Amino acid sequence: MIGFGTDGWRAVIADTFTFANLRLIAQAVADAILKQQTADRQPSIVVGYDTRFLSDRFAVETARVLAANGILVWLSRTDAPTPAISYNVKHKGADAGVVITASHNPPRYNGFKLKAPYGGSATAEQCALVEEELRLMEREGRGPNMMDYQRALDRDLIRRFDPGWEYYQHLSNLIDIDAISQRELGIVVDAMWGAGRGAFNTLLSRTRCHITDIRSVLNPGFGGIHPEPILRYLNDLVAAVQRLQADVGLATDGDADRIGAIDAQGNFIDPHHIFALALRHLVEVRGQTGDVVKTVSTTFMINNLAQKYSLKVHETPVGFNHIADLMMREDVLIGGEESGGIGIRGHIPEGDGILMGLMLLEVMAQTRAPLHEIVSDLQANFGPAHYGRIDAHLTRQLPKKQIVSRLIDSAPGTLNGERVEKVDTLDGVKFYLADQSWLLIRPSGTEPVLRIYAEAHTPEAADALLEAGTILGKEAVG
Repeated sequence: MIGFGTDGWRAVIADTFTFANLRLIAQAVADAILKQQTADRQPSIVVGYDTRFLSDRFAVETARVLAANGILVWLSRTDAPTPAISYNVKHKGADAGVVITASHNPPRYNGFKLKAPYGGSATAEQCALVEEELRLMEREGRGPNMMDYQRALDRDLIRRFDPGWEYYQHLSNLIDIDAISQRELGIVVDAMWGAGRGAFNTLLSRTRCHITDIRSVLNPGFGGIHPEPILRYLNDLVAAVQRLQADVGLATDGDADRIGAIDAQGNFIDPHHIFALALRHLVEVRGQTGDVVKTVSTTFMINNLAQKYSLKVHETPVGFNHIADLMMREDVLIGGEESGGIGIRGHIPEGDGILMGLMLLEVMAQTRAPLHEIVSDLQANFGPAHYGRIDAHLTRQLPKKQIVSRLIDSAPGTLNGERVEKVDTLDGVKFYLADQSWLLIRPSGTEPVLRIYAEAHTPEAADALLEAGTILGKEAVG
């Protein structure tokens, strides 16, 4: 079954993610775009891909279907970060974008991300139009239109291009490269075998930084890991930073829309801290202001920073698409989520690991202090904040709404010795405690799993909340 989630369609290669299904989706996208056309002009779509197995071939097949429907296709010459493709959708005034990627998922997966004209993820309504076209094709017994690749090139329906040029120029306007250049930073860049490979080297090639790339060659199996920039998959980066005595290590996920970092002492700097450091830098150093958007699973340090600077905070369900919606409607300075997707004003409404890696370098350059000291100062003034997350697997699956209802009915008055001041159901059930700590329990809608998040003033307290959340969740399921 083909269905779109919050950021397109993902499935296991050769199981559901097949050339046949991909062509059907490409045709449905073409039908939806053509039906929405009001102006008398040729529609266009930007198509890119990551480093996964067969991603380049899947991208070509997508382009062949779109071209057969009279759509001009801008097809990337090589694998590229998803934010680079997304930026080019907006820059070229295209009607949509497609990125063949499964982001941070295991190597056996691939995916089809659909982008809107503004450069962010397609809305739920736009995805629903594509799904409706899929159902219509099935009812009519109609397959995809196809065009020979060389013929499409000859007829100028497919144009190969390098998405990096305009994207890198744009990032250079958002980041103070000159400030970074003033510091001879030792940087280890870990592309995690993904599409972010070479990006930092290109952008910083004329600076005084010393850059070492690891895991930057093409490896569709991702070396047997998940290309997700979290500590468990960053042992190679930690070792390289310490071996080279580098100032910082930067890691991007499979399609480079997420960021993680390692400081000179080998500590993992998670997206919560990168988000908070970027917010403080934008306000205190750049003198900017605006609203702040965070998902329900993101650190309370953001709220403390916003309170100090008198900024309005919006809290959304998990998923960058919710952040993007607000970035397009409100005057948002920065928006981010705990998984590493962070975006700022002036850019496309999308998480961008390359941009935020550069932002972290700018913070280090302007502060002129080691990263671990910068983080310690953040914790001292806006924390302390210690975060944890676990997935609790259940013996049976109940409807998400039923689990949420049971959790509300059995909500405790205290957790870990702290009074529960508020219970929120924006996305799952979140317990706000009197000392600013919190516990979030989010039932999965597709599998018997509870995603449990907690933040507290000590690591021990965060662990205790996770344990309490596991018990509460399993009792609610029964």
